Amino acid sequence: MKKNKKNHIIFFDGVCNLCNGTVLFILRRDKAALFSFVSLQSKTAKDLLLTYGHSNTTITSILYLENEIVYHKSDAALHISKHLSGVWKYLYYLIFMPKKIRDTLYMYIANRRYQWFGKKEYCAMPVDDFQHRFL
Repeated sequence: MKKNKKNHIIFFDGVCNLCNGTVLFILRRDKAALFSFVSLQSKTAKDLLLTYGHSNTTITSILYLENEIVYHKSDAALHISKHLSGVWKYLYYLIFMPKKIRDTLYMYIANRRYQWFGKKEYCAMPVDDFQHRFL
């Protein structure tokens, strides 16, 4: 099956400095240009998530849509990592760690992300080289 980037969408918190840094990290390691990105604060994200039975008003974590499946929290991060270049793809094997442990650690960081890394007042615009990758 041919990979289609419409089936590889990363939903992220557009005002979160950690989240924006993570998006840039992924962009630089996504050699196949597989991923598209959309800010959770956007109408596009809201519409897409409603299609899959989610409301973006209650989401506090990254989401990853891959081939009609929406992954949350640590599952999203690990499924994203398997498509990255270099050693980062091997993080996917952490999927074998109990989900409860992975998600607890994920939420510990997610709940403190604004305190630790700060927050923007509005979603940052993507840099020109990657602008076409944002929905």
